[in-house]
Amino acid sequence: MTTILSANGLLEIPEVFRQADALKAGQRCEIERVGQGGYRVRVGEAAAPDEPRERLIDVLRSCPVKDFFTPMDRSETTDDLKSMRFA
Repeated sequence: MTTILSANGLLEIPEVFRQADALKAGQRCEIERVGQGGYRVRVGEAAAPDEPRERLIDVLRSCPVKDFFTPMDRSETTDDLKSMRFA
């Protein structure tokens, strides 16, 4: 079976093989060079389907500290800076 190397260096495993071996998107693969122009690809185990992936927004929302932002008491602001004039 033939496949084409993409401009990004990606190879697509033909659908016939993916279905026969029940390969899933995101599954890790190892590639090994076995001589001039020869390669061996080994597909690792798929992640458990019931294993939820933690999303960044969920991590941020689960932060135990709420209302952590407190404005600083400043005696001067950027409004107090003199404008720079270039000659």
